[in-house]
Amino acid sequence: MKRNRFSSRKRISADATEVGRLAIGLAESGSKLEDLFWQKRLAELVDQLLHDGAEEDLNASLDRLFDTHAMAHDDLADIVESQAESCIMLDRGQDFDVLLIAVPVLGWSRFSIPAAAIPQGLLQTLKVQLGAHVFAAGARVALADYLYSPDQLPHSFVETWQLLQKLGAAALAGCDLSVDAASMPETNRFLSDTRYVIGALAVPRGLPLFRWNEEDKSTRETALKEWLRQGAPCFEPLLTGCAYQPLLADAYHAACRAADSASRPYSLNASVAFLQATLGESADNLRAIVGGFHDKRLEEYRIGFGPRDEDVIYHGVVWPLLGIEDETTDVAGEIESVLRKTGLKEVTVLDQQFPYEFCDDCGAPLYPNLEGETVHAEMPEQDDSPSQTLH
Repeated sequence: MKRNRFSSRKRISADATEVGRLAIGLAESGSKLEDLFWQKRLAELVDQLLHDGAEEDLNASLDRLFDTHAMAHDDLADIVESQAESCIMLDRGQDFDVLLIAVPVLGWSRFSIPAAAIPQGLLQTLKVQLGAHVFAAGARVALADYLYSPDQLPHSFVETWQLLQKLGAAALAGCDLSVDAASMPETNRFLSDTRYVIGALAVPRGLPLFRWNEEDKSTRETALKEWLRQGAPCFEPLLTGCAYQPLLADAYHAACRAADSASRPYSLNASVAFLQATLGESADNLRAIVGGFHDKRLEEYRIGFGPRDEDVIYHGVVWPLLGIEDETTDVAGEIESVLRKTGLKEVTVLDQQFPYEFCDDCGAPLYPNLEGETVHAEMPEQDDSPSQTLH
């Protein structure tokens, strides 16, 4: 798990200190057997902290290890994510493995991308298609009856764990989770964004969770192919007026990371399609300028789009670095490759380091132009234009 903020040096609690000690023990373990020793104790303590709502202790441990022991930080992050998204629950004397899952859907539209309640009939159709093509036979499934935007997902490990408990109990009870749509925070409006169906799987302890865990030699690739063929049409009533692309359901954190990664090239493709439709121009009449933006390190690339024959920026996309990506990773080359596949012939990658700055007045990102300056993205006057920033 990549952590983008810089940690503080304030004193941390005894529980946070103990979490750090156990994580370092795991990182420095010399055998699988010793790994299991440390993992068991660390998981038990993390479970207790999640149950107690001690988010600050978990984050304090992660922050301290980020500075002092990178391997222990990564091991702890894995354990915390695992305990927040999975557990064992008892039902009628039998233990069940329970996993929080997410089904991401990438989408773009000139208008709003809905984040809204999912009608009961459509929710059942989604469950049938997921059960047939993605989840293992016999898995109990509960879904939340809401299509989440990124702003509406749990914001902490504790909130994620709490959602796991609710959905896990619903899966064992054979029902779904009703979400109060009116209480959900408003979502930011972007041209391209991700939506999520959230749910939980429950299977008898030790049995397969997904189709590709079973012995019929199904793979993720075949599951995705069938899910796209049979499951994708389910989203049409939810995403009216949107182009969309469902991704494969997976464990909650893995699915969110997959969506973050896939949304970057998807946003570039959406931007070019949007500009072509809005301006009535072909892709080869557009230009893209790519620049790296730095704080204490390279944080993200920003891509400014404009007409090929003018030095103005109509539209912008933010391409954040993810995971282990840094200055040594050829992210700029990947961005250029994606842009050229859209039909753009004019792609300029600037070598200079841009400051990680935003507009003082509105807070929007600034984008590079051909002169190496940072400017606002400003579309020609249009009706119903969304924000000129993509994430």
